[in-house]
Amino acid sequence: MTSEEGKGACVTMEIGEAYRNPTEVTMSQIVLPCHSNHCGELSAGQLLKWMDSTACLSAERHAGCSCVTASVDDIHFEHTIGVGNVVTIIAKVNRAFTSSMEVGIMVTCEDLYTDTHWRVCQAFATFVARRRETGKVQLKQLTPQTQMEQMEYSLAAERRRMRLIHAEIITDLLSSSTAQLGECREYQDAVPAERTRVESVELVLPPHANHQVSTFGGQIMAWMENVATISASRLCNAHPTLRSIDMFHFRGPSHIGDRLVLKSIVNNAFKHSMEVGVCAEAYQGGEPQRHINSAFMTFEVLDADRKPRTLPRIRPEPVDGKRRYQEAIARKKIRLDRKYIISCKQNEVPLSVPWDPSNQMYLSYNNVSALKLMDTINNWVLTSEKNKVRLYTLEENQTLCFKVEMNVSVSAEQTFHLLSDLRRRKEWDRHYQACEAIMKADEDDTIYRVRTPSIRKGGKGQDFILLASCRKPCDVRDPYLIALRSVTLPTHPPTVDYNRGEVLCAGFTILEESSAVTKVTYYNQATPGVLPYISTDIVGLSSSFSSAFSACSDFLEANKDSSATSAPQTKNAANMPPLPKEL
Repeated sequence: MTSEEGKGACVTMEIGEAYRNPTEVTMSQIVLPCHSNHCGELSAGQLLKWMDSTACLSAERHAGCSCVTASVDDIHFEHTIGVGNVVTIIAKVNRAFTSSMEVGIMVTCEDLYTDTHWRVCQAFATFVARRRETGKVQLKQLTPQTQMEQMEYSLAAERRRMRLIHAEIITDLLSSSTAQLGECREYQDAVPAERTRVESVELVLPPHANHQVSTFGGQIMAWMENVATISASRLCNAHPTLRSIDMFHFRGPSHIGDRLVLKSIVNNAFKHSMEVGVCAEAYQGGEPQRHINSAFMTFEVLDADRKPRTLPRIRPEPVDGKRRYQEAIARKKIRLDRKYIISCKQNEVPLSVPWDPSNQMYLSYNNVSALKLMDTINNWVLTSEKNKVRLYTLEENQTLCFKVEMNVSVSAEQTFHLLSDLRRRKEWDRHYQACEAIMKADEDDTIYRVRTPSIRKGGKGQDFILLASCRKPCDVRDPYLIALRSVTLPTHPPTVDYNRGEVLCAGFTILEESSAVTKVTYYNQATPGVLPYISTDIVGLSSSFSSAFSACSDFLEANKDSSATSAPQTKNAANMPPLPKEL
């Protein structure tokens, strides 16, 4: 059953009435035997169908017209769901772009007999509004009302950027990583990959179509999960459990009457997990097959104690099989890097994460999202205001955060150009003794080495290896962003001349308030390496920050009409020698 009460509800609520996002749709389903596999667990394919339909209803509620699934980001299933449990799926639009929108999906489970609840998975899907007879759809924009909505709204822009470059980055990573993986190892008693190959055909009938007479995206995902499960079962001769899915990307539509050919094979088997590659192709009559979708699914096999079992090794086929085998190793490293970065506890030392081409995309996302999260906080405490520079502080999770605000009469775009090249920061910030650009990771991300003077006479200075992720706004309501965080590079280890400092989250947001005024906000989380430089300002014993940002204002004003700064001339990541595996 799907809850769509309050459709079109006003954002402004009556006194005492709880706010509810007008695009939010909730589906609750009790898991029946017909939804389960032979182990009495909810089929992952059935769950994907429910998730897709709930998200589609949310997208259509916002768009006011039919919508189709374009992609679903990586999904990690944290728990299985048994017969008799209640599954609750909540979907709401996080952000609308021109004709596409991101829908956030949260899946939880409830045991009715013990009254316990737990999270199953979270996902982000992209839906595209279908063209109307009058022309292309122009979606109305969302206005976030809560801090959580503001955060998801802001992060949706960064996730969209990741989706747009996802295929290119994965291709580059696999081509650069495959050379480092070496030849496939021959294992005695390895299972031939050909034994796990599955091919199945489905005829798309009216029950498989959505209300737009296209094949339901959730149905295609369910069929793909089915053949992938068979492949995984053939390797281990047991029932496998789906743990994660790499991004689904729908490359074309399918309709009633299509024959859908679904193919799967185990690409590689590791100690406790295996990767299954699966694709879907469609055809009608004698026409050529059309590529509809492809994905990579990771399975485990659990023993009686719900612990992962050791799996048999796989013997890949020559040529294409060996390529898939090696690419699976690269994708596994990417998944482990992503898990490490996202789950890293921010109050632990060291704070720096090793930079590597395989984790570049997720490190950049984590860098930008941390700054955006700080930008959504609204309970800052004003500590001081001098020379029109405002210093705010906030203690959160035993970490001292601070922000500095000022307004300048310089365009936001020019301010961004001047501040995004860290080599120029020493022109106004006395804490920046020297700065060199080490590597240009991609068009928007650069790694710098920054050196700062000692705060004590005769002491050592500090140096920092910083990843700077610079982002231009998606629309006029977004700020420019310059996000900074520490990383480690094997080519630049700590030296005896400097103490290696670390920055957890820092950077600038630059927002155009009018044609003549730009608001510049600087954020920093005061880690042990940063705290000595700002402690006297926090307690009101110094005005160095006021002086520094007054100098920043003067620097921006003096260069307001200068040509845009050129990009740092550094070695590109694509041409870097292979880095050692750090994770």
